[in-house]
Amino acid sequence: MRIVVVNNFFPPRVGGSAHMAASLAAEYVAAGHEVLAVTAAYADAPAEERVDGYRVVRFPAMKMPQLGLSIDFDMTFASVRPGNWRRLFRLLDEFQPDAIHLHGQFFDLSWLAGWYARRRDLPTLLTIHTLLISDKKLYGAVFRLLDAVLVRPLLSLFRPRYVILDKLGADYCAERYRTGEPNSEYLPIAVDVARFDQPLTMDVRVEHEIGDAPLIVSLGHVIPLRDRLPLVEAMPAILDEHPDTKVIVVGRVYYDAFLERARELGVRDAFIVQGAAPREDVPAYYAAADIVAHDLNGGCGTASLEAMLSGTATIASVPADNYPGIEMRNGENILLVPPDDATAVAEAVIDLLDDPERRAKLARRQSELVRAHFGLDVVAAEHLRAFEKMLGERGTRPAE
Repeated sequence: MRIVVVNNFFPPRVGGSAHMAASLAAEYVAAGHEVLAVTAAYADAPAEERVDGYRVVRFPAMKMPQLGLSIDFDMTFASVRPGNWRRLFRLLDEFQPDAIHLHGQFFDLSWLAGWYARRRDLPTLLTIHTLLISDKKLYGAVFRLLDAVLVRPLLSLFRPRYVILDKLGADYCAERYRTGEPNSEYLPIAVDVARFDQPLTMDVRVEHEIGDAPLIVSLGHVIPLRDRLPLVEAMPAILDEHPDTKVIVVGRVYYDAFLERARELGVRDAFIVQGAAPREDVPAYYAAADIVAHDLNGGCGTASLEAMLSGTATIASVPADNYPGIEMRNGENILLVPPDDATAVAEAVIDLLDDPERRAKLARRQSELVRAHFGLDVVAAEHLRAFEKMLGERGTRPAE
């Protein structure tokens, strides 16, 4: 097959959806398929290059201003640049794709490539990475309106088959986009297992002069949807029991309320804010940690799954049935706390620091869970089967 992978976010930009899109593209190539990746320009990344056996084309784009919203980070949009629409269609016509894999339902390149796929009658998968939700009433209302008047009507034009990553996403898509079994695939986040079998690139404890102190790593961009406030508010209780505990926050800080809250609580000195780290250094941060705590506002995304894979005890905040068909047993192969519950976070961290044997056993079982169900090769094969099924169905659909 000739497969187009489309995502406004793509390496060298860091982030879960960017790395998942790139990893799946590489896996499609490894399986013998030809791949074209289409993305938006980012920093000084070249306009075109070959990576891992496939071609990457980056379209000129405009950066959206930061407005303090719940999904506020550096998003770029390509459709506003003159000529990009025609250029994209020409590029796709030249490539002659058999199938298209879109990432992100509210990005303009997904909309444009989806419309192209509709006009060419091409099988299209759309992976839903981020949900337009907020616990703030105003933001929540704005996001619902955006979904209702913009996103859902656009998606209805090209009618993709939705790739839904977890139960929360399934409930969200059913409500907002009217999805169901006939137009959905339930495929988990893909984690590149091989990347965590490589030698570590650095000694994080030496780099930050941490020594043998208890270390919590929280890796991922800091935005209002992942604000780190539950971890900050748990720290006074944690420090009462383990006074030397340090927290390294790895990722760009787009929302710094957690730092102000840490100062108010007198725990700011426990936090080391690293900023974004190269992707190749991520395993080193997990290896240095005693505990990883990132998804505490509701979730268990790529960063948490990678931490689990690495063999470090990881705390998340999703229901035990979050991944359809994958059995997660709280306290055995996953450690779950309620979203935004600082007391539960404190209790979980203290229990793990108090019991290294339990911590090691949990970490081992978490790693086994991820390797069995979230490995890149396993998830990529499921995506390819979905494409093959859709290609087989294309000739049997009645004319419209």
